[in-house]
Amino acid sequence: MADLKNILYKVSLTSSFGDMNTDVKGICFDSRKVQPGFLFVAVKGTLSDGHQFIQKAIDLGASVIICEKLPDTVKDGIVYATVKDSAAALGIIASNYFGNPSEKLKLVGVTGTNGKTTTVTLLYQLFSRMRKKAGLISTVENRIFDKAIPSTHTTPDQIQLNELLKKMVDEGCTHAFMEVSSHAVDQERIAGVKFAGALFTNITHDHLDYHKTFENYIKAKKKFFDELPSDAFALVNADDKRGMVMLQNTKAKKYTFGLKKMVDFKGKIITNSIEGLELEVANKNVWFKMIGDFNAYNLLGVFGAAVLLGENEDEVLTHLSSLNGAPGRFELVSPGSKFTAIVDYAHTPDALKNVLETIAQFRTGTEHVITVVGCGGNRDKTKRPLMASIACKLSDKVVLTSDNPRDEDPMEIIKEMQSGILPTEARKTLVIADREEAIKTACMMAKEKDIVLIAGKGHETYQEIKGVKYPFDDREVVGRMLKMFSN
Repeated sequence: MADLKNILYKVSLTSSFGDMNTDVKGICFDSRKVQPGFLFVAVKGTLSDGHQFIQKAIDLGASVIICEKLPDTVKDGIVYATVKDSAAALGIIASNYFGNPSEKLKLVGVTGTNGKTTTVTLLYQLFSRMRKKAGLISTVENRIFDKAIPSTHTTPDQIQLNELLKKMVDEGCTHAFMEVSSHAVDQERIAGVKFAGALFTNITHDHLDYHKTFENYIKAKKKFFDELPSDAFALVNADDKRGMVMLQNTKAKKYTFGLKKMVDFKGKIITNSIEGLELEVANKNVWFKMIGDFNAYNLLGVFGAAVLLGENEDEVLTHLSSLNGAPGRFELVSPGSKFTAIVDYAHTPDALKNVLETIAQFRTGTEHVITVVGCGGNRDKTKRPLMASIACKLSDKVVLTSDNPRDEDPMEIIKEMQSGILPTEARKTLVIADREEAIKTACMMAKEKDIVLIAGKGHETYQEIKGVKYPFDDREVVGRMLKMFSN
């Protein structure tokens, strides 16, 4: 039970009708979840408009309606309030309803095309090692201190997010680290949330199915930084050409990290091998378990954020050097077997290029790189030929397969991928639409010391086909093959 006036604090109303001195028993924006005494927010979504379900919400017992446009019939006994943007209002309402939990935590949001999950996972692991109670909101999972909660979206909706943050506060968490997707910014899922800091990893070709243009995609990322408060920090990868763009209009304190330029948190790669990375950071040489240039950036971003949160540099580096990163991110599966198998979430052209270029650094010249790659259905189609082209240029053999085809025909997706392959490179490709068979075939093709990269799904434990999620784990399939070879 909460007072309506308190729930609407800081919400800019354009009009209101009815008795505002009322109590609210719950809030929702899904009319199917309305119960008697609830406040219903009519949000215009990508697939449906909540304004069409106002009457249904009232029939189910909603006593307060927040909307952008009043319905044709205004009912007695119902409180109506209009706003310019229902999604943004929902964020503020949800924050108020759950007691503004983000103000009681040091909350850091991480955005960028690649590296978000690794960065927030490392931050969560790091602060946990330093005996801080921390929360995690990521693509892989959500965690409240030591309790794992399944994740359905990179960034939860406004109500789920504030409910999670409240649970973190109730459990005694002092810090929280969350991925902030461009979709979440655009859909106002983080409206009303107070951030202690924001971190930008990089930005490359992705999500044009949603944003339509690359410029819109950049603007969505930048909006996150533009809306930071003055007491927050904004930390960006200065080696990414859009890094400084993120800082242009922010009121937050500005900081940079990188390997190439003069920055606040500078790193230098000393050694980069299949065993790990040696970096010079803060005038110290430190060995890390993680692999590749892209992880050097992730580690530097984590180091910078931790220091900006007030932690000791030496303690941060000591603990950071022992961490493994996120599941399904350049994850070695049973190294030392007949061949090396790597599972990675790379599902964008730039991420795939980074992984394959990292693998190239470890090659002695005799082993082959065999890449299994597909592209997701009902997603950005423009990256499909690019993904196949990169795989062919940087691999000795490529198996084109399905990823999460969703509602599309896997063979049609593969045909779009093939359009990016040069005739001279076509001979190194195989097409096997069944992902399990594709992985098994790549493993059977691999000779002693070869490297098999399984790209696209990483940590996922399902394959989505025609609206159904079937159990499927790349790591489990590769593990079975490796076990068979070791017998």
